[in-house]
Amino acid sequence: MPELPEVEAARLALEEHCVGKRIVRCSAAEDTKVIDGVAPSRLEAALVGRTIAAARRKGKNLWLVLDSPPSPSFQFGMAGAIYIKGVELSKYKRSAVSPTEEWPSKYSKLFVELDDGLEFSFTDKRRFAKIRLLDNPEAVPPISELGPDALCEPMQLDDFVQSFGRKNAPIKSLLLDQSFMSGIGNWMADEVLYQARIHPMQTSSKISKEKCKALHRCIKEVIEKSVEVGADSNEFPENWIFHSREKKPGKAFVDGLIIYSSTFLFFSGAHTAHPCCLSVLNVAFAACREEDRLCYSRRQDVGVRSRAADAGWG
Repeated sequence: MPELPEVEAARLALEEHCVGKRIVRCSAAEDTKVIDGVAPSRLEAALVGRTIAAARRKGKNLWLVLDSPPSPSFQFGMAGAIYIKGVELSKYKRSAVSPTEEWPSKYSKLFVELDDGLEFSFTDKRRFAKIRLLDNPEAVPPISELGPDALCEPMQLDDFVQSFGRKNAPIKSLLLDQSFMSGIGNWMADEVLYQARIHPMQTSSKISKEKCKALHRCIKEVIEKSVEVGADSNEFPENWIFHSREKKPGKAFVDGLIIYSSTFLFFSGAHTAHPCCLSVLNVAFAACREEDRLCYSRRQDVGVRSRAADAGWG
């Protein structure tokens, strides 16, 4: 699922290649599940002849500011993506369009041609994305309901610590709550919790001030690094758990540890790749006395207990 870094990569590409150019042609798909609240023909008529003045983003939502309202807004959903012909946006998901490929894609929901011949398309294979035509995207849902953007409007440390003290939800559920903080999705929540050594089921209000400080720092570091490399996962640090998300149990190594359990945690319907079940391979760790604890996880509402070495997880 596209999260803040992927959507920001798309915004930066649109800003670099499309801002200041006039829309001369566009085609909206006859898909009322994705084209939300506006007829495709009206969407096309509202865009043709307009000049793109800016590309904006909040959380996982992106919109284009035109030389006059309204504006097209894009909620990326599970598989939404911006493709600019001839421009590679992000290697998190392959975005370069080969000359031999169908263009625009059969999954295109909005195709746009600009006055210099450049073309871009918003695609969605799974049809969970939304394209809307709005006079002021920031003033209406879903954008008006979002919490502060995790990149552009980061919480101050004191406010961050205090806000966690008032919440009784599991920490990962809180991070996924877009009204609390916008932009963090499943892989980013896993990553920042792993880097801060906080268990995703830990109750937010019970996290120590020191752990809150560590989490605040890790959110900043993970977001800034992933945006810096254009959401190119090949450039993510080697010690990020991201690299092991798709690997089979026993084949994934993080920080010298092997993930040996296939147990998943479920939060808001999302899988959690969390190394709560680890076997210590490092000789130094093996020489130490390990204090086991029970880690509780759930798979499809069935309780599963798994023994785990305590590696300092909160």
